[in-house]
Amino acid sequence: MGRTEAPHEHTHQSHVAIVKRLKRAQGHLRSIITMIESERACVDIAQQLHAVEKAICQAKRTLIQDHIDHCLEDTVGAVVSRARGSLEEFKQITKYL
Repeated sequence: MGRTEAPHEHTHQSHVAIVKRLKRAQGHLRSIITMIESERACVDIAQQLHAVEKAICQAKRTLIQDHIDHCLEDTVGAVVSRARGSLEEFKQITKYL
């Protein structure tokens, strides 16, 4: 079900680019629906679906990376250097999501 507490509101510099990418993907998806309704070749449709899927995955990856780079960093704050290395390793490995 929905959340009962107020959402934690924050905006990052990347959010504008993410919204722009998602709006492009949304328009692209509408054109794919038209392609299906127009009985276009399945290979063409699959290719376009793949492009939309990649755009959405990239938007998700950017959002997660931005969250890790800013929100997690702010939460952790000034940690000891030994823990800082673990945080940096975590940030690096998440790039393979």
